Amino acid sequence: MSLQEPTFTIGIEEEYLLVDLETRQLAQEPSDAILSECQKRLPGHIVTPEFLRSQLEIGTRICANISDARNALHELRGTVSEVANRHGLGLMASSVHPFADWQGLKHTPKERYDIIARDMQATVRRMMICGMHVHCGIENPELRIDLMNQASYFLPHLLALSTSSPFWRGENSGLKSYRVSVFDALPRTGIPDRFESYGEFERLVQTMVQSGAIEDGSKLWWDLRPSSKFPTLEMRLTDVCPLVEDSLTIAALYSCVLRMLYRLRRNNQRWRVYPQTLVAENRWIAQRFGVEGDLIDFGIPGPVPAAELIEEIIGLTAEDAAYLGCEAEVQHALEIVRRGTSADRQLALYRESTAGGDDNRAALIKVVDQVLKETISGIQ
Repeated sequence: MSLQEPTFTIGIEEEYLLVDLETRQLAQEPSDAILSECQKRLPGHIVTPEFLRSQLEIGTRICANISDARNALHELRGTVSEVANRHGLGLMASSVHPFADWQGLKHTPKERYDIIARDMQATVRRMMICGMHVHCGIENPELRIDLMNQASYFLPHLLALSTSSPFWRGENSGLKSYRVSVFDALPRTGIPDRFESYGEFERLVQTMVQSGAIEDGSKLWWDLRPSSKFPTLEMRLTDVCPLVEDSLTIAALYSCVLRMLYRLRRNNQRWRVYPQTLVAENRWIAQRFGVEGDLIDFGIPGPVPAAELIEEIIGLTAEDAAYLGCEAEVQHALEIVRRGTSADRQLALYRESTAGGDDNRAALIKVVDQVLKETISGIQ
């Protein structure tokens, strides 16, 4: 019996920071009216609070393709930005605010977040970070697990393309994605375990629930996981991107990788599953250097520029990009490599500003302004 082709539908979740347009600091207590008005104006989409009151999260409707996802993200970013602006706030699609301090920020008064705050203590109080998650429709649960085992290999490449968090509390962290370091302080994060079947995965979740470690599968905060709500495989590792076209490229490339792996399986082939330690090493390199790093090619084995490996993935998934109608978005990954990610642009502006005489605070304010502008650039 042949395996039915997955739908490869797309859902994108992005977390944003709300910034006071006068001080450029995070908004400590934004008006509740922002959330309620956005929810009213965006039926079919999701707009929800995040852990910190200075954040909010959006989720697109189920999108048939990348073109549909583009329209959804434009509508979401445009509407949320417009509403926030009327309250004196700006929308910032960056994984970390360059100079804000987590101390003094308040978490959203909601039962789920109250429990997380109680259980995680200081590790979660530092969660002044935002990410981008991509859901891809893989309806067959056994296929979902099989593709998760193989797709973990490609996660560092996607992270490298997304990096937008080089600063932390007013300092250059030396990492292109400091967000990942903050998030890794929580339990049940990182590269997912390997499972022989969906049943084995379900048994792990059941064991953790029965032991009182978690309430449900949504508390498995892996970089890649079977969604506990939808028939999707959810990629969670990437930073949120200020430029919406970069977000769409990451979503498109992720979908193409999954379709390529499905296509291999259909032809009785598969991608080699490498040890978690090796994949985690590439994850660290991507976190540290972004697209400027040399990731490890495990087949050689040896270091290869991330740019070359990303170009190789584009070639491997060319047939799948054509099938899914996202060739232009996948090719845009080469443009990201050429001109750098948001982290690269933030660092370049900071160096230029300080070289021109700005002090640290003034230079970082310029970085904030750049990200605020990019977040809504090109939004129709």
